[in-house]
Amino acid sequence: MDDVFRALADASRRRLLDDLNLRNGQSLRELCAGLDMTRQSVSKHLAVLEAANLVTTARRGREKLHYLNPVPINAIAERWIHRYDHARVRALADLQTALELKPMESPTFVYTTYINTTPEQLWAALTEPAFTRRYWGGVALRSDWQVGSPVLWQDEPDGEFRDLGQRVLAAEPYRRLSYSWHGFQPEHAAHFGWSDEELAARLDERRSRVTFDIAPHGGSVRLTVTHDEFSSGSEMHRAISGQLDGSGGWPELLASLKTLLETGEPLPEPGPESATTAG
Repeated sequence: MDDVFRALADASRRRLLDDLNLRNGQSLRELCAGLDMTRQSVSKHLAVLEAANLVTTARRGREKLHYLNPVPINAIAERWIHRYDHARVRALADLQTALELKPMESPTFVYTTYINTTPEQLWAALTEPAFTRRYWGGVALRSDWQVGSPVLWQDEPDGEFRDLGQRVLAAEPYRRLSYSWHGFQPEHAAHFGWSDEELAARLDERRSRVTFDIAPHGGSVRLTVTHDEFSSGSEMHRAISGQLDGSGGWPELLASLKTLLETGEPLPEPGPESATTAG
């Protein structure tokens, strides 16, 4: 956490984070535009932010795109804000709301965290129903994890596995897993208090994609979750990034995954005012 505060102490680095708040997923060239700094200086500042885990990167063709990473902000909220009964997820959501102030054609959510585990254990946690049920709000995911195969959901221990239209897009054991995401379901309307008309409008959103990239990092594992291919102004993007009231999204779910792998127990179930899954 000391690295986070050292990184935030510099006004130029705060300016770069502000720019990513306004429009996430920018290249170095885009971040340099309008700044009174050399390209080399911007690169050095971005390296500090990336080392502090405040910024994470992803490749798009030849470009390296930069994303605001909510993990350290989430850690600060857990350590201090929650202590004084401020909602942890609300603090994160308030930060991320700025990402939508300037609509993007296709918003992207990128989240990087480091877990004290092995690639094999993390892969099992992402793909085995008994594992997912423990940190995914009781949801078990089942698939043979072959490209093109369905990813089935079971909401209740004795319930049927449902096909929500999700398909495996890539599966490289211990390295990368990718599958298409589901659309909103009737239970989402009940949870978020949407009318039939509001739900119908959200059902028109195109199907998005989630990708888990796994890489060894010293004695731990670096997990990068990229959720993309949303419609412009997507409500699903707001849900998975924790911006909707009552949605912890990926930040909450992945914090529970990390806690489970490192301690043997997931995060406590949230109260009814914030209980939800990533979708």
